[in-house]
Amino acid sequence: MGNKMTGQAAVNITAVGPPRQQTRTLQPHRKAQPKGWWGKMWQHSGPGYMFLLPWFIGFFGLTLGPAIVSLYLSFTDFDLLRSPNWVGMANYVRIATADPKFAASMSVTLFFVLFSVPLKLAFALGVAVVLNRGIRGLPVYRAVFYLPSLLGTSVAIAVLWRQLFASDGLVNSILAEFGIQGPSWISHPSYSIWTLIILSIWQFGSPMIIFLAGLRQIPTDMYEAASLDGASKLRQFIKITLPLLTPVIFFNAVVQTIDAFKAFTPAFIISGGTGGPINSTLFYTLYLYQEAFGFFRMGYASALAWVLVVIIALFTAFSFLTARFWVHYDD
Repeated sequence: MGNKMTGQAAVNITAVGPPRQQTRTLQPHRKAQPKGWWGKMWQHSGPGYMFLLPWFIGFFGLTLGPAIVSLYLSFTDFDLLRSPNWVGMANYVRIATADPKFAASMSVTLFFVLFSVPLKLAFALGVAVVLNRGIRGLPVYRAVFYLPSLLGTSVAIAVLWRQLFASDGLVNSILAEFGIQGPSWISHPSYSIWTLIILSIWQFGSPMIIFLAGLRQIPTDMYEAASLDGASKLRQFIKITLPLLTPVIFFNAVVQTIDAFKAFTPAFIISGGTGGPINSTLFYTLYLYQEAFGFFRMGYASALAWVLVVIIALFTAFSFLTARFWVHYDD
C-alpha cells in the first residue's frame, strides 16, 4: 500500500513541472502606408515642396500674380483713382498708331542695344583673354573687374557718371589740359546716349567672368598644334578660340541683350527723369515709367510693358533660330 502511494506521488510529481514557455517571434514595426496617389506623392516629395514653399510664395505672389494682373490692366483704362474700365485693344491700337513717343523711345532703346551689347562683349572678351594668360594675382583682378557689374546699375554710380560728363566735369577738365574744349556731354543730344553706352560697357565684369571660364575649357594642345603648324596668335584666336567659344558668346549675347532692353536707372538719373535732351535718352522703360507714375495711366503703361515682353521674346527667339548657323558645340 505504501509503495503504491509512493509511486502515485512520484507520478504526480513528475507530471507537475515548470510551465512550458511559449516562444514569440517579434515582428518588425511596419509604418502605415499612405492611401491614394496624393498620400504617396506627399510621402516622397512633401519635404522637398516644404523647402520650396518660400520660392512658390514669391513666384506666385510677386511674379506670376502681378504679371496676370498687369495683362488684365493692359485692356483697361486704370489710372489708380478709379476702378478699371474695360477698353479692349484700345491701348494697343494707340501704341501702334497714335503715340509718337513710343516710336522715339523704341528707336533710342534699339540704338542703345545694338551698340552697347557688342561693344561690351568685345571689351569683356578682350580682358578675359588677357587674364587667361596666367598673370599673378588673378583672383584680385577678377574681383576688381567684376565690381562695376555690381555697382553700375546703382543710383550712386549714375549720379557720379552725370558729374563726370557734365560741362565742368572731370572729363572736360582732362580735355582742357590738352587744349580741347569739351561740350556738356549729357546735355547735347548727339552725345548723351553715348555716355550711357560707355557706362554700359564699363559694366563688363559679369560677361568677362563667363568668358574667362569658357577660355579655361579650351584644350591647350590645340594651340600647341597650331603653333607647330606656324599659325600666328591672331589666327589661333580666329580659328580656335572664337569657334570653341561661340556657345559662351551666344549665352552672354542673349543675357546682355535682355538686360539692355530693361535698362532704366542710368537714363532716369542722368536725364532727371525726362529722357532729354530732345528725347535722346528716352529709354523705353523710362517712357513706361513716365506713363505709369507721371501721368498715372496704369492701363496704358501695362500695355507698354507687355509690348516690351513681346519684343524681348522675339529678339530671343531670333537669336535661338540663328544660333544653329554660327554656334558650334562638341557635336
